[in-house]
Amino acid sequence: MIDYVSEIKRLKKEKKAVILCHYYQNDEIQDIADYLGDSLYLSQVAMKTDADIIAFCGVHFMAETAKILNPNKHVLLPVMKAGCKMANMINPDALKKYKDEHPNTKIITYVNSTAAVKALSDCICTSTNALKIIDYYLKNGDDILYCPDQNLGKYAMKLSGKTFDVWPGCCPIHHFLDVKKIVELKKKNEGAKLIAHPECQPELLEYADYIGSTKQLITYAKNDSCNTFIVATEKGVLHQMKKDSPNKKFILAQNTLSCVNMKYTKLEDVYNVLNNEENEIFVDEKVSKEALKALDKMMELSK
Repeated sequence: MIDYVSEIKRLKKEKKAVILCHYYQNDEIQDIADYLGDSLYLSQVAMKTDADIIAFCGVHFMAETAKILNPNKHVLLPVMKAGCKMANMINPDALKKYKDEHPNTKIITYVNSTAAVKALSDCICTSTNALKIIDYYLKNGDDILYCPDQNLGKYAMKLSGKTFDVWPGCCPIHHFLDVKKIVELKKKNEGAKLIAHPECQPELLEYADYIGSTKQLITYAKNDSCNTFIVATEKGVLHQMKKDSPNKKFILAQNTLSCVNMKYTKLEDVYNVLNNEENEIFVDEKVSKEALKALDKMMELSK
């Protein structure tokens, strides 16, 4: 029987490879990562790595982003079918049509999008820097479209007091949470704090004690004095939260908070992708060049 953890370590050293892993991955995948984080952090790491091979334990758009930032490196995705339902809710043809009809509107696109959609955008953002980037364009007096996540867009509108266009996409596991049941759960756990990702619907965010990106939720749970948290985001974050605060209690807001695509990756897949150097990600050169401009703008505004 193969000791996958030991073999993965051997292959990383042998092939000068690095493993990037998103917080939503399975616990055992998080534990073998060289770098574990949210989309912004992993994008920043991808820009700086001197590894020859990047094994990206995440979903397709994340590996695409790493390839755009590192066109001369081999970027491998352990499971090629690991996609993103939100990213599939917008396509380049539809966005191009919008741009043609609104030529002066700035397109701010969530990182949960394909390379082709990023290539049509003025700036990319993540849940960590979205509010800052949207605020920059609003203060500049620009008309903007935020796509494809309607809920983070609506949250930004509430905070800014301004209106702008939002694409009608969403992350299904966040969007379809049962607000009434979660409010009841909060009542049953007196003193617990509800912490939520802004991909949740505005109706749920109204009840949240703290709203933040994946990384911000993890940091808040670690530093806050409260001992019980109801967590309204993908369950993968619980692994790091429990590591950071083993004496605190973390309750998943709803058992549906599991991303099937994120959970596809197993240790065997990581071993195979490194051993065989398969599932390499490629991005059209022209698309990559245009998408890089929008990613560079994100990095500039994130400083």
